[in-house]
Amino acid sequence: MNCEKIKQKVGIRTVLESFNLFPVKENGKTAFYFALDREEKIPSLSVDFIKNKAFDFGTGKSYDVISIVQQVKKCSVSEALKYLGKFDFLIQHQKQKEEIRTQPEYRIFEIKKIQHPALIQYLKTRKVDEQRHLVKELHYELKGKNYFGIGFENNSGGFEIRNSYSKICLGKKDVTLILGEENNDEITVFEGFIDYLTFKNIEKTKNSDYLILNSTVMLFKAMKKLNEYNKIYLFLDNDSNGNITKDKIIMKYENVEDCSSMYKNSKDLNEWFCQRKL
Repeated sequence: MNCEKIKQKVGIRTVLESFNLFPVKENGKTAFYFALDREEKIPSLSVDFIKNKAFDFGTGKSYDVISIVQQVKKCSVSEALKYLGKFDFLIQHQKQKEEIRTQPEYRIFEIKKIQHPALIQYLKTRKVDEQRHLVKELHYELKGKNYFGIGFENNSGGFEIRNSYSKICLGKKDVTLILGEENNDEITVFEGFIDYLTFKNIEKTKNSDYLILNSTVMLFKAMKKLNEYNKIYLFLDNDSNGNITKDKIIMKYENVEDCSSMYKNSKDLNEWFCQRKL
């Protein structure tokens, strides 16, 4: 397949995601990413999902899917075409429908202390009931129906929602940073907030800042923050995503301790904690 057909039929979001690149800001049809060729604090790469192109406001350079691969992999056009050949070639308008992701309409009615018996029971099944003060009970409407769940707030004011039946995010996806004592020089990293609550059960007096990714795709938001600490403790899941995330952090920093051996025969810290014999 020639260059022009590939430019038309391979979605730019899919290509960026293949390199673990995700939007920092997004409105559905367009988004801002961090630059492909440098580190920066403010994202300068504007991506148009409809036009299937990107523009770097820092350098004035335009990108299509082929030149993105060339930039990231430092390769020739023919090598970029070979890389793109692994993607399914879908008709462009079908791809656009998949790529224009909008936030489902929702409305939060009430945020309060955990009181509902079903939520208390859920926390008990995960053996983190004594940490209920660290989460909230949310009542909300989503797509015209009313729900309730355990809410854990992120740095952008969004909420990770959990109950026995659902695992969603209301609002903008982001990490959650919880500060301990002033000028703390160590940070403990978790993939999800249930593992954070579990850790608080185990280590009640530990002095640390805490970073909950709320999803491994949010790692890009965490990497620069981790620069500020002399010691990084990782409590990530024992699955492919957790291992990839762990390896990226270990490759970038020297002061990292992987704590997953503590629960090496379990999926994550909470599963290990629930299954252990007291």
